[in-house]
Amino acid sequence: MNIEELRTDIAKEQKKGLPFILASVVIWLLILIVTCLEMPLRTRNMLVFCCSCPLMPLAMLAGKIIKVDLFSKKNPLANLGLLFTLNQFLYILIVMWVFSAVPEKMVMVYGMVFGAHLLPYSWLYKSPAYRVVAIFLPIMALIVGHLFSAMVLAGMFVLTEVIFSIVLAIEVRNIAKLQQS
Repeated sequence: MNIEELRTDIAKEQKKGLPFILASVVIWLLILIVTCLEMPLRTRNMLVFCCSCPLMPLAMLAGKIIKVDLFSKKNPLANLGLLFTLNQFLYILIVMWVFSAVPEKMVMVYGMVFGAHLLPYSWLYKSPAYRVVAIFLPIMALIVGHLFSAMVLAGMFVLTEVIFSIVLAIEVRNIAKLQQS
């Protein structure tokens, strides 16, 4: 297979990473709940970090439901997808710094990092939705994060991730249609 065929294959096989995006809906819903809690900001921020812990089990569950083998090694580009994910862990160091330096903006910066890390997937999965969301989320996080509370920002992330999931599902369905014709 050439690179374009590999990209099409992984987009189809992994359903454009939809299990992880569905899991992120739950993660952002958990973050929304945490931002609604009446407790010290430092405690809330620590809980926001903890909200990401169930990402892999949630993605695995979503993968089972929509029939995606998250650990398939059939396509050599799967390792590239993993590298794109691991890259985000380096950016989390910035969020950790914000946790101490500007704690009231931690959810905003966390959202910016989350959104920006999606950009390479637009290439991998040939997905305009990833490109749009990867640009939209950091800009939206910056604006909403400066004007409103972390709770409003988390709510915007939940809404955006739900819409993103629907658009990705449509993109996945379109791949299947193209392959049949």
